[in-house]
Amino acid sequence: MDAQGPGGADGVDPADQWVFNPETGTYELRLTGGPGGRRATGAGRPDRPSAAEATDAAPSSTASRDRHAPPRQRRAPSVEGEDRDPPGAGDRPLPAQRDRRAQRGSRRKGDQAPGRGRKSGKKKRGRGKKILMWTGGSLALLLVMGAAGAWWLIDRLNDNITKYDVGKDNDFSDDEEVNLLFIGTDTRTGDGNDAYGGEASEGADTTILMHFSQDRSHATGLSIPRDLITDIPECEVRHEDGTIETIPGSQNVRFNQSMGANGRDPGCVWNTVEQLTGVEINHFMMADFNAVKDLSSAVGGVPVCVAEPIDDPKSGLQLDAGNHVLEGEDALSFVRTRHSVGTGSDLSRIELQQQFVASMARQITDGGMLTDPGKLWDLADTATRSLSVDEGIGSIQRLRDLASTLGRVPMSDMNFVTLPVLDNPDEPEDAKATVVVDERRAAPLLEMIRQDISPRELEEREAEREAAEEEAAAAAPEEIRVDVYNGGDVIGAAQETLDWLQNQQGVPLSTNAGNAPSPQETTTLEYGPDQAGQAAALAGMMGLPDSALQEQAAEAGDAPMVLILGDDFRGAGEPIEVAPELPDDVDSITADDEDVCAS
Repeated sequence: MDAQGPGGADGVDPADQWVFNPETGTYELRLTGGPGGRRATGAGRPDRPSAAEATDAAPSSTASRDRHAPPRQRRAPSVEGEDRDPPGAGDRPLPAQRDRRAQRGSRRKGDQAPGRGRKSGKKKRGRGKKILMWTGGSLALLLVMGAAGAWWLIDRLNDNITKYDVGKDNDFSDDEEVNLLFIGTDTRTGDGNDAYGGEASEGADTTILMHFSQDRSHATGLSIPRDLITDIPECEVRHEDGTIETIPGSQNVRFNQSMGANGRDPGCVWNTVEQLTGVEINHFMMADFNAVKDLSSAVGGVPVCVAEPIDDPKSGLQLDAGNHVLEGEDALSFVRTRHSVGTGSDLSRIELQQQFVASMARQITDGGMLTDPGKLWDLADTATRSLSVDEGIGSIQRLRDLASTLGRVPMSDMNFVTLPVLDNPDEPEDAKATVVVDERRAAPLLEMIRQDISPRELEEREAEREAAEEEAAAAAPEEIRVDVYNGGDVIGAAQETLDWLQNQQGVPLSTNAGNAPSPQETTTLEYGPDQAGQAAALAGMMGLPDSALQEQAAEAGDAPMVLILGDDFRGAGEPIEVAPELPDDVDSITADDEDVCAS
């Protein structure tokens, strides 16, 4: 690395100018230039290097991007056919998929052709999905804000970052849960990447919605398959000239078309994920192929394990069974491999990517990088050059603040799961290439994220529920006595529920009591202390939340319980509340798990 900054010493790595001060417990910038050098003190801002000096010092890989260049043209889907839509794509909405958030309306439409989102900064080589979360919190070690001479370092890292204006203003807070969207695109620009397909390809190849709990006790990373058939909502793209173009939505298409297709930018991926999951996103980070190569080399290689030999002619990866340390092209081939592992699908590739990301995080936190100024500088420089973000976190200061709060999550409580899916029923059995959301398994998983509940907390809740059921001695169905009232807006709800209870659940002592005295938004069940067993049994049948159970002070005797159906009634046999849970058949790994071995 060329010498830069106020020190101006030829051949001096700027990271070597940071010296640990045992009296203060911090690193300080020691500027050379005299015998023994001199230490920068105070909070004043020193003279910055001239523009020529800064230009000469910057590495060639950070060449300036033409901010007003026309949008790059995009080609048709890759020759592998991975991006082709299934039969009937775009013709109809998905019948089983719900819009899990309110649609955002468009404001203004520009007159120009679709193009890339409005952005600024130097040309980027992508972003390593979430590396800044493990590095940014310790950037304070390198970028000592109060130390004179550090400003030029901050400016350089700021100049590295590419920012997108996606029209979002949903900043994070230290005392609230945070949801970050990590987008890995399949953009193939850069040295050696043309071997993976045409340079014009630019779709949402790898997408992880990372939820960080309010108290920072846990985090859940939800991987979304690129081949998922979904609906992409209308979105707005901001162009370099300040105009705003509204991109129409698409129905029944692959998820990876939420980026690049029809000129869509990361804000369109943002909208799509919010609609798909019902989770409100705070910020996004984005990377392309180059980020995987550069960051894996910056951390000194990423340890991975494969249970069986891999020989994938598509990605070019050849590995013997066992442990390996991968970087550069080999690392990229690993996260691109799918045809020689598991089922050969995108879901198998997601498992490799989750293992790779978790292992890279351990390399950063456990490999001594955060306590070595030289390694930390190299990593920070590489990470910011590999980074594209929304404007809300488009500076080192904001990234540092974000990482400082998110870095409190223990590795052992950082889980990675994949959105539950099913084979697309519209495709023939011998040509399955896409998937659809498995609503039955996905609903409780998404509810877990929306309610900010960790897998560990779910286990504790389940144990408490089982203990409560044993203590209550749940009654048999034929012992349940209940009057059913309709207090909601569904006509005939009480009779529908009565028929279901008597004919399908074996509850003969149930009665249709007609309309409730007054309407109510939520379903309630009133019971006496001596009816706790009946209440537990009925609540289990109907999927009633704990908030619906209202125990009265007086014993009920032979009087029936009172069930009032509210506006939240969905239908007989459908749970009033989707219980948050991690389905048993959904694979999950944690970031600290070193025993994961791909098969």
